[in-house]
Amino acid sequence: MPFIDPAIPSPSSLSQLQSTALRLDQLPSRQWATVLELRRSDLPEDRELVLRLTEIGFVPGQAVRIVASGLPGREPLAVRLGHTTFALRRHEASFINVTPGAADHG
Repeated sequence: MPFIDPAIPSPSSLSQLQSTALRLDQLPSRQWATVLELRRSDLPEDRELVLRLTEIGFVPGQAVRIVASGLPGREPLAVRLGHTTFALRRHEASFINVTPGAADHG
């Protein structure tokens, strides 16, 4: 019998998660979500942005939520990741794909 690691999603569950995925800038305020992946880009400045987001902790499996947004136009977004709150522009948040719900935050 092969070993199945429960931390690695099966192809069918990964497909289901991706079908409910949305960009972080589309997530309603105060709703917990789980980071699925960071969107890739061919533009050098966007690749640097994705690298910075990864370095500060926006990695798959992390719980995240928007705790506040500026007016007008919801800019910037105050985003909670772990015990830290970051201010992100909507453009920056659009590179973070999430799925609603987070296992450790109900």
